[in-house]
Amino acid sequence: MTPRLYALVPCAGHGERAGTAGPKQYEALANSTVVGHTLAALSQVSRLHRILVVLSPADSQFEVRAPGFDGWIARCGGATRAASVAAGLQELSNRGASATDWVLVHDAARCLIRAQWVDALIDACLGDAVGGLLALPVADTLKREEAARVSATVDRARMWQAQTPQMFRLGLLSDALTSANQRGIPVTDEASAIEAMGHAPLLVRGDLENFKVTFPPDFELAERLLRTR
Repeated sequence: MTPRLYALVPCAGHGERAGTAGPKQYEALANSTVVGHTLAALSQVSRLHRILVVLSPADSQFEVRAPGFDGWIARCGGATRAASVAAGLQELSNRGASATDWVLVHDAARCLIRAQWVDALIDACLGDAVGGLLALPVADTLKREEAARVSATVDRARMWQAQTPQMFRLGLLSDALTSANQRGIPVTDEASAIEAMGHAPLLVRGDLENFKVTFPPDFELAERLLRTR
């Protein structure tokens, strides 16, 4: 049976750094909302069997902020991104997904994602034994900070900036997240959990526009870019 592809969008966070009154994914942006643009783009990826959005159990805004979404939602989000993704993987399993199906985890706040970038990731990873992620080579000089001063210059050679989606088999990713949690390994993205199991995810070149809306100025930049498309 040919493995299916699912998108999993963790949407249970609050985005404290964004400076918004509520969850940043529900902020108005270019005639929609942050998460509205994200889901509209993912909905254009024809190879995705279904999109699952993982919400906080207390979320009462999604249906209003993302009208017309016809995928799956589950109010099973946890206190961390990793917990929300793990709960989402279990929900996919409960709804019929198998361990060999692919899951593309994408940040709700990466609202400038384009369908062709997701398709490029799928093309690169479908034949790979591990899976991979969109990422960009680091172009700037990197500085390590201590007390608001430079403590060291970090070699940027072979350094990449991770983006999403990140695409792995459901069973492998679920096992990786469980293992990381049991071993007390901090997980900031799905690839880090896969790496902790000894695997080397594939790096697939993404795009500079695929940034995560995180800080207040990011909203203005995202608005400009969305309106010029």
